[in-house]
Amino acid sequence: MNILITGIHGFVGTNLVHALEDHHTIYGLDIVVPHKEGVVKTYTWAELDTVPLVDVVIHLAGKAHDTKNQTNAQVYFDINTGLTQKIYDWFLSSEAKKFIFFSSVKAAADKVVEEILTEEIVPSPKGPYGESKIKAENYILSRPPTPKGEEEKKLKMTYILRPCMIHGPGNKGNLNLLYKVVKKGIPYPLGAFENRRSFCSIDNLSFVISGVIEKEVASGIYNVGDDESLSTNELITLMAATMGKSASIWKWNKALVQLAAKVGTVLHLPLNTERLQKLTENYVVSNAKIKQALGVDKMPVSAKEGLLKTLRSL
Repeated sequence: MNILITGIHGFVGTNLVHALEDHHTIYGLDIVVPHKEGVVKTYTWAELDTVPLVDVVIHLAGKAHDTKNQTNAQVYFDINTGLTQKIYDWFLSSEAKKFIFFSSVKAAADKVVEEILTEEIVPSPKGPYGESKIKAENYILSRPPTPKGEEEKKLKMTYILRPCMIHGPGNKGNLNLLYKVVKKGIPYPLGAFENRRSFCSIDNLSFVISGVIEKEVASGIYNVGDDESLSTNELITLMAATMGKSASIWKWNKALVQLAAKVGTVLHLPLNTERLQKLTENYVVSNAKIKQALGVDKMPVSAKEGLLKTLRSL
């Protein structure tokens, strides 16, 4: 198949190219076009109408969540919503049969109130990142494909994927920050916060994308994540193990830690209120719907296997 990937030069896009290029022809759409031999043929957004005929559109391009809250809110809507509207309109008028939009679990909920997050939740995002993603989702849902006949209708499908924290070799983000803390031998002071959260290895994500492309999967919204959830304390222990160290976990008083995080927010320190929430909240995501759609009982890589692969690369 011919596949167009927007945001192709980002972390996820680069890994998807490696996962798909042996079986499909890949084209890219991005802000810049690299002038290197062997790189996937890439077009700028201004050249969208010159892109060759494709069968599948994978829309990755977006503005990532800024945990320092230094990004103007409108930027999220210009990129996460605006670019989605542009590429989805292009898809509707094209010959492509499948449109895969990378949204986020944050489009559904900033916090998981119940034990586990499923696709049935009524979305209630908080902040411009999640709000811009759900606005993009709603645009897609408000404009279903309207082909001429029922047989053609079955062939033009749209998928909204809501992955949780994606990680893998080359990953940059909170995992990398936490890894540096452990590597320096700094004790982890948040051991008193008992939590569990879901992760999404790039291998499992690539597996899902391949399945959606190659199998007859119904249009819809799908959470994407690993099968198991882990606590931050377990994650710290895994990090230490990859370094041949024993985990140094302190259980500081929760109230004092929360106060320190508030001060960090004001002074723009590494530990701020938002980062504390991310490190200590329960955020468990169900991947049952996508596994049922793909006809599998479990993801190919366990949560611990995927995290170990990422941590060793760091």
